[in-house]
Amino acid sequence: MSRLLSRYLLFYNSLQALGWTISLWKILSNFTSTKSVNGTYSSAGELICFLQSLAFLEVVHGAIGIVPSGVLLPLMQWGGRIHFLLAIVSGIQEVRELPSVFITFLAWSTSEVIRYLHYAMSSTGTPPFWITYLRYTAFIFLYPIGVGPGEMWLMYQALPYIKEKNLYAKFFSGLPINYYRFVTVLLILYPFLWLKLYLHLLKQRSSKLGKQKKKKN
Repeated sequence: MSRLLSRYLLFYNSLQALGWTISLWKILSNFTSTKSVNGTYSSAGELICFLQSLAFLEVVHGAIGIVPSGVLLPLMQWGGRIHFLLAIVSGIQEVRELPSVFITFLAWSTSEVIRYLHYAMSSTGTPPFWITYLRYTAFIFLYPIGVGPGEMWLMYQALPYIKEKNLYAKFFSGLPINYYRFVTVLLILYPFLWLKLYLHLLKQRSSKLGKQKKKKN
């Protein structure tokens, strides 16, 4: 069973690493060929939506205990990204060409290539120090870039369109708030939710890199 799980995790993480590599290549190819951030969503949006939807398996992995991540933090990250992708970016055509989409997708793709490559190598044994160092260092600047000028800024820019179109009115019809107010509250809470995840990653960095240095010594 242990060998079977290792092979499954190798396959899953390798698939994600390949998918996010293709996504990153599409984003950069579009940018270099057009000299513009326009077309970022059309070039890589559908692939990113698919990869992020598939990432729900990581919540399941934590729930059944085949990885030590637990459920809460993976669910928070997955839920935040899925809402951003499906409800905001895919749901509001007017925001798809904004620079904040390019910033978000570029930060996500770069960090996920590193993260999944590290996970894939870990599933076959101890990964080399360089990939572990990248995994627990690159997020320090990629994560704030993706969240601040990326996700949060795009949601803020989407608010006028949400209000004008009264988006998802049927879904929120039985609730005390509409979608516009929901996103407004989410934007207020976002820095606190992000900080929880960020501090968790910093704690992981200290632990993981400390163990790697001891092994090298």
